[in-house]
Amino acid sequence: MALRHFFLILMVVSIWAFNNVAVKWGLLELPPLFLTCMRFVAVAIVLIPFCRITRQQLPWLLILAFTFGFMHFSLLFLGMRYTDAGTGAVVVQLGTPIAMLLAMILLKEKLSLIQLAGIMISLSGVVVLSGSPTIPAWWVLCLLLTSATGWAISNMIVKKSPPIKPLTLTGWISFLAIPIVGFASWMTESHQLTSLAQAGWRGWFGILYSALASSIVAYSVWYWLLKKYNVNLIMPYSLLSPVLAVLMGVIVLGDSLNRFKIIGALLVIAGTAIAVINVRNLRMHARFPRLRRR
Repeated sequence: MALRHFFLILMVVSIWAFNNVAVKWGLLELPPLFLTCMRFVAVAIVLIPFCRITRQQLPWLLILAFTFGFMHFSLLFLGMRYTDAGTGAVVVQLGTPIAMLLAMILLKEKLSLIQLAGIMISLSGVVVLSGSPTIPAWWVLCLLLTSATGWAISNMIVKKSPPIKPLTLTGWISFLAIPIVGFASWMTESHQLTSLAQAGWRGWFGILYSALASSIVAYSVWYWLLKKYNVNLIMPYSLLSPVLAVLMGVIVLGDSLNRFKIIGALLVIAGTAIAVINVRNLRMHARFPRLRRR
């Protein structure tokens, strides 16, 4: 891998990690569901004018607007209102092993014993995290786990759906999720427009960073890198994101560290790594680098 591409990968995972800090800042001034809705509005304004879809793709996008737009993002922002940035990032990382289990159950995909062991290690990390004071109640953990499940279900749907370009997918999910999340905000929150009018730089930074940097810029670079290199070479780097999110939460937001959080985070990240990293392919690429995509 070219050195400049390695630094691009580090840039992307750092952008995703800092997104948790940006969201926490935004939540200081805006209600969580309204913040999510405004994020979708910003993404849609930027992408929709340049993205076209077919009638065949529309039903799948409507489902994804709920599973990805509402279940994943809305419940993530809602859960992060009650926990710190690092804990939220670590729990949502479980979306990967949950997706693997769903693929095994629903799509009949086979998992090796090593992958199953990795998934069990990840789930044990959640049990440890549940004892951390950074998760104040069981329902906060449930919100984050449901968010992770929404991400996992969305992956199953995308796998079965007609081909859709990544940025088109991002733009139209955001556009179609606006009424769903907007209605949820209207029913459960109050003084949204007043909060937006009175929001300072933290509120607007939370909206714009999450929409432009995390969704559009980071994902565009990530998909470009996936076209140049083998997936098994690129995907393990995404595991750096929750690690960096924990560190950024401590440094920037002053989040606390305790043994439950440290041990739980290590178990989740290590277990996910064991589950997703194809060791055989990584060894083959190390021995035969010419087989990598260029």
